[in-house]
Amino acid sequence: MGSGYRGSRRWLQAIAGACLLALVVAAQARPAPAAAAPDAAQAPAPRTVLVMGDSLSAAYGLRAEEGWVAMLAERIARDHPGWQVVNASISGETSAGGSARVVGEVLRHRPGVVVIALGSNDALRGLPLPELRRNLARMIGASQHVGARVLLVGMRMPPNLGPEYTRGFEQVYRDLATLFDVELLPFLLEPVAGDRDNFMDDNLHPTADAQPAIGEHVWPALEPLLR
Repeated sequence: MGSGYRGSRRWLQAIAGACLLALVVAAQARPAPAAAAPDAAQAPAPRTVLVMGDSLSAAYGLRAEEGWVAMLAERIARDHPGWQVVNASISGETSAGGSARVVGEVLRHRPGVVVIALGSNDALRGLPLPELRRNLARMIGASQHVGARVLLVGMRMPPNLGPEYTRGFEQVYRDLATLFDVELLPFLLEPVAGDRDNFMDDNLHPTADAQPAIGEHVWPALEPLLR
């Protein structure tokens, strides 16, 4: 393995370490929760799947219940009772935005699983790949610090930015999945991308009819993390 890869690995681990320090500081600043009354009967708190994505995960142009995340939430409630889904996806979100929000989100929800589905807006803007790598590494590191398993969801881009950028963009996700030992779903839209009828007029966002296929595509990668 070359020195360049080792240098990149050390650099990403340093980024993740800085994120963990921020988590520790934030956690120490939070007040301790009030103790429950000794005789209070408490049901086990549900475990949380936290989804951090962009408009593709935020049901852009649809009712919230029509999106693939909501559909998976229903399936999880049925097949894995004791789990809940929090969809923290925001239309227009970038990896930088997710990186800025991740510490607050994981401390707020204490998830057991985090689904990171960001990068499409970065590619549309031609974000330099080292910045994408750094942002996603921070999100993975923060998630793992609170004990969550991670599903990293990748994207594929049309070749208008050039084949080198397109290949490098996909490689970022593969490298991070290997480095942090997390589950990778290489392409969120794989089952629908080949048919123009699956997309709205903007040719970017899947229609309501395409959402079940996306959910079915995500499920085999996500479900083992709930066991």
